[in-house]
Amino acid sequence: MLVTGPKNVTAICRGLGLRQPNASHHLGLLRMGRLVIGTRKGKSVVYVTDAACMKELAAGIAKVTPKK
Repeated sequence: MLVTGPKNVTAICRGLGLRQPNASHHLGLLRMGRLVIGTRKGKSVVYVTDAACMKELAAGIAKVTPKK
């Protein structure tokens, strides 16, 4: 969902059909793994993908994925 742009937890919950505690837990794990960045906007947090980390992740996946 974050590939299309920044989202807050409410938008992520609606889009994925998750409950707020579950979405927040998963987002926390993604933050710890440096895959997403959360920025406080008033009372909510807006999440975006960490572009540099995503490029590293894609490169790592490409190394272990068999070429067709």
